[in-house]
Amino acid sequence: MRAWLTAGAASVALTASTILTPGFAGTAHAQCVDDALKEELVGGRHYRGVQERLFTKAFRHELSGMGGYYAADLYSSNWVVGGAYTFHFSEDLALEASVAFTRFRTSVTDSYERRYPQVQVEDRTDKPGRLYFGHLVWSFAYGKLRWMGGGITRFDFNAAIGAGLTDDTTSRGITGSFGLGTKWYFGKWFGVRLDIRDHILKEVLVGEEHLVNDIIVTIGPSIFFPFGG
Repeated sequence: MRAWLTAGAASVALTASTILTPGFAGTAHAQCVDDALKEELVGGRHYRGVQERLFTKAFRHELSGMGGYYAADLYSSNWVVGGAYTFHFSEDLALEASVAFTRFRTSVTDSYERRYPQVQVEDRTDKPGRLYFGHLVWSFAYGKLRWMGGGITRFDFNAAIGAGLTDDTTSRGITGSFGLGTKWYFGKWFGVRLDIRDHILKEVLVGEEHLVNDIIVTIGPSIFFPFGG
């Protein structure tokens, strides 16, 4: 009787093993499929360029050289060159101090003297001008660009608001300034910036006071330090 029970138990165990083995094999196969799918997804994400930020601005100094076009409202348009120093408090906010040089020219005085030959305008309007400004700069949008499947370039867009001094004999008071710009970053310490600024000021020409909007467009390189980022 005991031998019969032992043989029956062995038969039941063998049957259960036969039934459960496909289940365990199916589970192992599903796990392998899940691991393969996970590797594929991770590989795809890496291919799309998700990686750590290589360029940082927070608590770094920026020196910029700029040159461009000064579209004056009252004067003739002319070139402008200058430089700027910027300290970045964070990735979003910075303070900028800049100086620029240009020439203020106009044909108004010549036309006025031709019309009224008995009047001679003493103040010549072909003279150098200097622009001293401070701005609060807010970087409000960021982006990345992959170059033909190669490296990734980071860029941002910023808004600036500030005030300063337009140093020429016809301007009066403080000059307000606001505008937009973009910066493109290469490596860990080099960048290129493009800025558009609107200067609002009062000027006096031939005895008349005018409220003018001068548009300044500049482009130039920037160097960030410490160099390591």
